[in-house]
Amino acid sequence: MKRREWIGSLTALAFSGLSAYANKKAESLPKILLQEEEKQTESWTQGNIRFTWLQDNNGEKRMPNSLFSGTDTETIQRLSPEGGALATISCFLVQSNGKNILFDTGNGKADSRLLPNLASLQIQPEDIDYLFLTHFHGDHIGGMLSQDKVVFTQAEVYVPQQEYDAWMQMPADKNQQVVKTMKAYEKKLHKINGGDKLPEGIIALNAFGHTPGHTIYQVKDTLIAGDLLHGAAIQIPHPEVCASFDMDKKLAIQCRKQYLQYVKDKHLTLAGMHLPVPGFMDWKKI
Repeated sequence: MKRREWIGSLTALAFSGLSAYANKKAESLPKILLQEEEKQTESWTQGNIRFTWLQDNNGEKRMPNSLFSGTDTETIQRLSPEGGALATISCFLVQSNGKNILFDTGNGKADSRLLPNLASLQIQPEDIDYLFLTHFHGDHIGGMLSQDKVVFTQAEVYVPQQEYDAWMQMPADKNQQVVKTMKAYEKKLHKINGGDKLPEGIIALNAFGHTPGHTIYQVKDTLIAGDLLHGAAIQIPHPEVCASFDMDKKLAIQCRKQYLQYVKDKHLTLAGMHLPVPGFMDWKKI
């Protein structure tokens, strides 16, 4: 063998060994270190309005199949074969005419991602001008307080009148978080009704059923639909299916059918607090 060929053989052998070592080393590394961190924000624009999906949950989220009823078990398992429908806990930021508008606030838990994801957009809690709530479940109002202190100190807060009234009449063991949160924001609180025209052209729409005053919001050509859907893979083809969280299932089904059709008829973008990543979809996918 010539000297040049001999050196080439040694070089190839060395690279082969290094490659094998690298592959073996990679296999031993945690999966999270081998891939780009999962995206937790995504934006789209309509006219001069910018929308941004903000994931609040940390890591993958699924809604267990056992939560759903209204059709046969086989159908649910076929549509959600992994034992749970992919979902998120999501919030949405709308930026219009220099205003920062937040829809819902997530869980407010130690590992919640809302505030870090806002910070990644160079937005601090005090930069939020308006806060709109779809309803009063803990995964929607939980981020409003931190250690019992107001988080969004400059925000005017818009809440559905019927939702507010219903929760204030509930027993103390069920509404403690709601009462404490609403009290903390009482000087900034605005109670609204379906059909009201609100700042920046936002329109409130009644979507009762999930909770007594569950309200969704249309902003230009986007419908921010709150908890209209908990398991999109199951409930889009079968809107008669309810999650156990729906308080009035008959009314929830009626609203789900009504607004899914509305999105298709109006060619809207559907944004939902529990839609799978990235939290919104085009009307053509419904």
